[in-house]
Amino acid sequence: AYNLKTGKQVWKTSREEIPSWGSPTVYEGKSRAEVVTNATRAIRSYDPLTGKELWSMKGNPEVTATTPIAAFDLIFISNSYRPNQPLYAIKPGASGDISLKQGEETSDFIQWSKQRGGSYMPTPLVYGEYLYVCANHGVLTVYEAKTGVRVYQQRIGDKGGAYSASPVAGDGKIYLSSEDGDVFVVKAGPKYELLSDNKV
Repeated sequence: AYNLKTGKQVWKTSREEIPSWGSPTVYEGKSRAEVVTNATRAIRSYDPLTGKELWSMKGNPEVTATTPIAAFDLIFISNSYRPNQPLYAIKPGASGDISLKQGEETSDFIQWSKQRGGSYMPTPLVYGEYLYVCANHGVLTVYEAKTGVRVYQQRIGDKGGAYSASPVAGDGKIYLSSEDGDVFVVKAGPKYELLSDNKV
């Protein structure tokens, strides 16, 4: 961490970790702020002022590339590589190791989780009440963000394709950009409705 005005290093924390590609996320909660990182050996949270590790959670696959996101006082983590494809909705404010035990899907600090359904490259999106997860092969899955209940699953544009860009949203619409140059516009909400397909 660096001081914005002076550029002076404020703290540096080593991690026993292999390379990961998601950016850290700063979650600013009611009681404290947390810097959350997504990585292979553990998801970790740090005190942004000191760099002290607050909590960690094991259970990720070999390679992680998505960025943690926050909404509804939850921190969402998604991954999809060997051997699992986890999705986690984590409650902030924890301390120590909050890893789920074998067979568990919830705990005091895990609102909900799934071992299949996470995305590999595109970071998921929370918009309105829903969590939108775009898989690399072009399948969009939508969940109730607070509960993890799956609302629908649909191949984007009925043709799939390759996706590495993260979805974005605005004006009640979800924008999904494929590697083939298609930007699909889907109506936000609990029912799949393709509004347009824009060639780039």
